[in-house]
Amino acid sequence: MKSRIGVGIVGFGTVGTGVAKTLLNNAGLIRRRVGVPIELVRVADLDIVKDRGVTMAPGVLTPDAKQVLTDPDIDIVIELIGGYDTAKRIILDAIAAGKHVVTANKALLALHGEEIFDAATRKGVELGFEASVGGGIPVLRALTEGLAGNTIESIYGIINGTSNYILSRMTQEGHDFQAVLKDAQQAGYAEADPTFDVAGVDSAHKLAILVNLAYGTPVNFKEIYTEGITDITPTDIAYAKQFGCTIKLLGIAKFVNGEIEARVHPTMLPSTSPIAQVKDVYNAIQLVGDAVGDVVLYGRGAGSMPTGSAVVSDVIAIGRNILKGAIGRVPVASFQQDHRRPLRLRAMEEISSLYYLRFTVVDRPGVLAQIAGELGNCSISISSMVQQGRREGQTVPVVIKTHMAKERDVQTALREINRQAFVAEPTRLIRVEGKDE
Repeated sequence: MKSRIGVGIVGFGTVGTGVAKTLLNNAGLIRRRVGVPIELVRVADLDIVKDRGVTMAPGVLTPDAKQVLTDPDIDIVIELIGGYDTAKRIILDAIAAGKHVVTANKALLALHGEEIFDAATRKGVELGFEASVGGGIPVLRALTEGLAGNTIESIYGIINGTSNYILSRMTQEGHDFQAVLKDAQQAGYAEADPTFDVAGVDSAHKLAILVNLAYGTPVNFKEIYTEGITDITPTDIAYAKQFGCTIKLLGIAKFVNGEIEARVHPTMLPSTSPIAQVKDVYNAIQLVGDAVGDVVLYGRGAGSMPTGSAVVSDVIAIGRNILKGAIGRVPVASFQQDHRRPLRLRAMEEISSLYYLRFTVVDRPGVLAQIAGELGNCSISISSMVQQGRREGQTVPVVIKTHMAKERDVQTALREINRQAFVAEPTRLIRVEGKDE
């Protein structure tokens, strides 16, 4: 039996620092839970001079990642440099060397997950990636173990803290997107280039991983319909409140008639729902299983210590499996490799939803009838309508909430309506989750 588990880290940035602090500060606790010490053998980073507030033993820090990959005393390699090419090479080289791997790299897994999963399975090593989705929230382990006996009927996730912070501030204070984004950047909640966050790309990366584990089918994030929050306005938020709703950027997956829906977009949902009440940089994921019903996981979705906590949880799980000779106890991608299957991913035009439609039109007789008529021609039924104020000859907003309708039909209707001379600007569409009343 091994007397220790050796760990090496590649990438000593924000998350790497959190991992090192957790391994060192909680060494005694971790030893009692694993059965032997988890020893931090090597930490590789191009900058080994910067003070990160962590005291390392002499010789642990190195600028050469190869020293981590080739050290025979290292059982588990933790990849935390992010990005694609270099990170992928480090992970595959570690696997080829027979080392287990832990990573927080959701972008890499969302794009090259299948190749990495296959390599780990063939080599008989473990791949831990709990930290890739939801920071410190143990959602992946919930899917692979806690809910392993359930068919996952749906997933609703606030899985990007930056976007949730911006929408929360817009909702609470009534400011527009650009003003809140600037404040978020100054406060350190948004990157200088926030595109991945506010355009929904980061959420799509994470949703691809969730879908892969929940349904046992490979999904590349590029296949996921993705729409960000940059077009959300205080006007839309105010109307959402009138409908008793809150706007959130959600990653949504559903299992419908043997097929999968996977999409990321702003969504109106009832303000009383647990997900709607998640504010600021926090994340939450609601999983619906056929046996268990609703499960909501909530917590910090990013940051040095929360994400470091998730990384260390993988290290502990792998360490236990090494000691018990149970490598591969939980399949890398949740399902046994020969039982993973490509389920059909529905095209966006095939989904059905409720819809919020905000028309900006010239206030003149017959406009409402024309809008309602065109919606009716496309089999779209109106649930409620709001028109506040009259300004004859000027533009006014007309807001309609529909009953359940097909995306294809809604887009067809909007193309026809937007061609009309009375429409002053393109119609705003936001999908709505909730009961069709």
